[in-house]
Amino acid sequence: MERFRITLESGDAQDRGRVTIGHASRIVWISPMLSLITNRGVLPIQTLLDFKDDASIFSADSEIPVENFQPASLDLRLGDIAYRIQCSFLPGDDGVERRLKDFAINELDLKAEGAVLEANRPYLIPLKEQLALPANIRGRANPKSSTGRLDVFTRLLTEDGNRFDEIPAGYHGRLYLEVVPLSFPIRVREDLTLNQLRLIAGNPDLSDDEIRTLHRARPIIYRAGRAVPEDELPLSNGLFLGLDVRGIGNRTRIGYKAKKNAPLLDMTTSEAIPPEPFWDTVYPDPEGRLILDPNDFYLIMSRDFVSIPPDVASEMTAYDPTSGELRTHYAGFFDPGFGYDPAGRLRGSRAALEIRAHDVPFLVEHGQPVCKLTFEWMIQAPSTHYGHRIGSNYQQQVETLSKYFVRQPSSAEEAQFANAETEPTIKHD
Repeated sequence: MERFRITLESGDAQDRGRVTIGHASRIVWISPMLSLITNRGVLPIQTLLDFKDDASIFSADSEIPVENFQPASLDLRLGDIAYRIQCSFLPGDDGVERRLKDFAINELDLKAEGAVLEANRPYLIPLKEQLALPANIRGRANPKSSTGRLDVFTRLLTEDGNRFDEIPAGYHGRLYLEVVPLSFPIRVREDLTLNQLRLIAGNPDLSDDEIRTLHRARPIIYRAGRAVPEDELPLSNGLFLGLDVRGIGNRTRIGYKAKKNAPLLDMTTSEAIPPEPFWDTVYPDPEGRLILDPNDFYLIMSRDFVSIPPDVASEMTAYDPTSGELRTHYAGFFDPGFGYDPAGRLRGSRAALEIRAHDVPFLVEHGQPVCKLTFEWMIQAPSTHYGHRIGSNYQQQVETLSKYFVRQPSSAEEAQFANAETEPTIKHD
């Protein structure tokens, strides 16, 4: 397995480092700012780009595309080989290479046309990006929203890690992605991005009191076109979100359920895919109830509209299993600017929630809390925000489907309700 090290050398204007990978080496400039980040917060895009320039984030064989840098995260690229593995694992002290010798069943070539990953089988894919983090910077990963909406489960591994999706402060080494398609077989190839990385300094978590203060100044949750009153915020170490199962705004559908025995889903195509072979429509219920079939995968919109200010990042955290046999939201990051408009014309965007009930049928009701948003301060506001200007796919979304599918037409009532002042009167509220 390739490993690398950085050796500091003297320089006139700033420190100079030599990055050694295997038997090859190259000179890079190490900016002093990398060791001077003392504030707590999520690193914004401009700092992530600095890290790329200073080789704290790098790729051994290719340039990292600038378009993969998001306002508060970096999209990580698949390498050119995938390992079908016998079981999921954490490498621990044995390391990934030793574990692969024990559990790899076969190798798949991801170059050119790519390869098919079968449903409900685990794969391990080395990623192209590598890290040489400063001692005070750690990382956290999550599936991209477009990945989670396809029911593709991903988890990041480090070379000798004991936790998924967590990168310890000062980590130097390669990154690997466990990929498990759960509903559909998928085709993937080299350079496809399935997950995202955030880099973090210190503990930037907002307390419930800080969330209230933030909401008072710049509302983060809207309902029926108005900011939710501060004393009605459902807070408990984060902010809970509920489901829309009635079809707010006269919606003709509230979401989708993945079909059994669906065909191959080609994630390498540039053409939008018709959704009908893959999804059944879920319709509104006038009583505001939805019974989830066990082990089926659903995409349902949130009842409330979310707005993330530019100096804050958010994440949808795993749902508390004591609240029911329910798993919500495999994809977690909400970038600064999601649903946000400093002029106040846009009053949030809905969140698309990925839901699966386990073991038994499970009842959810309109507005029932099923997931939780946590918030973190940015070290500084990013130079670009989530939204249409940078090609973000889900700003002002009224549909839950991933970007890979043909967007379904929405009614005029739905579009109008995106900024409506009142929610339609519904019985049994």
